[in-house]
Amino acid sequence: MMAQAYKAETDSGSSRPERQGSPLRRFLDGWRGDRDIWRRGLITAGFAVVIGLVMLLHAQIPNGVGNLGSLTETFLPWLGVFIPVLLVIAVVRKSATALIALLLPVSVWFSAFGGLVTDKSGSGGDLTVATHNVNADNPDPAGTARDVAASGADVIALEELTSAAVPTYERALADTYKYHSVQGTVGLWSKYPLSGTKPVDIKLGWTRAMRTVVDTPKGEVAVYVAHLPSVRVKLDAGFTAGQRDDSANALGEAIADETVGKVVLLGDLNGTMNDRALNAVTSQMRSTQGAAGDGFGFSWPASFPMARIDQILVKDLEPVSSWTLPKTGSDHLPVAAGLDL
Repeated sequence: MMAQAYKAETDSGSSRPERQGSPLRRFLDGWRGDRDIWRRGLITAGFAVVIGLVMLLHAQIPNGVGNLGSLTETFLPWLGVFIPVLLVIAVVRKSATALIALLLPVSVWFSAFGGLVTDKSGSGGDLTVATHNVNADNPDPAGTARDVAASGADVIALEELTSAAVPTYERALADTYKYHSVQGTVGLWSKYPLSGTKPVDIKLGWTRAMRTVVDTPKGEVAVYVAHLPSVRVKLDAGFTAGQRDDSANALGEAIADETVGKVVLLGDLNGTMNDRALNAVTSQMRSTQGAAGDGFGFSWPASFPMARIDQILVKDLEPVSSWTLPKTGSDHLPVAAGLDL
């Protein structure tokens, strides 16, 4: 009886299933010998290739129909959102073809935007600047002014100023910024003296851009403030941006003719650095966010920022840091940058 019991226990122990290895090993084993891994997921692979080609060849997308090219370029980084979705589908479907196709959009996205993911900001800088589209309907202009001033900026540009709100901004900023000028709907407040201040004609019929020279302790800097016309997405006309494009060209000409060597452009350009329509400006200036920013620095809309249309661009200056400021009463986020003169 004892021998039978011992044998029973031994037989019971040997009947346990053998270990199948790690989950990764089991996953890979499931792909081996499966000839369909090359035939499955062709649609997923097709989507991956299309996304990769759009990011790679976006400059070839025509603007003739509803400014489709500029619209695509405005939200170009967001095409990367589809990559992990397609990756999950490819894995679930066990599609080697889709996985290989995904190498195209992954490599293009990281080549174009990978540098923006990391924090490149440093410390210090000779001059801190900030810009903010304050929104004409801002319910708290005084609070907005104080919030932007709290950044410690030496120079602040404000756009979309109304004649009724200007005195409020002037009072709120008077203690910190001794020098200021308002030209039309844009203004500049500075801790340092201003000279040569004048409006800049950007072909609108009213003033939405200005130029001045800031006399910093380390020399003169020409500062431009601009609010380019808004763009619209319409069902019948697509991405309408004709006025914005003409104004960008005029602004680019003014900056190209600038006689002061060091130049800063602050403002709401209603376009991203990828938007070809801003080439007249962006081809001759650097983005502080691209050079020394922390992340993408999206500034609009403030409730859920999806694009950086508020820009700080420099010429013959070295960006040290660039960042977005906390939300104010506006539908835009303020942006700031530290510059080495």
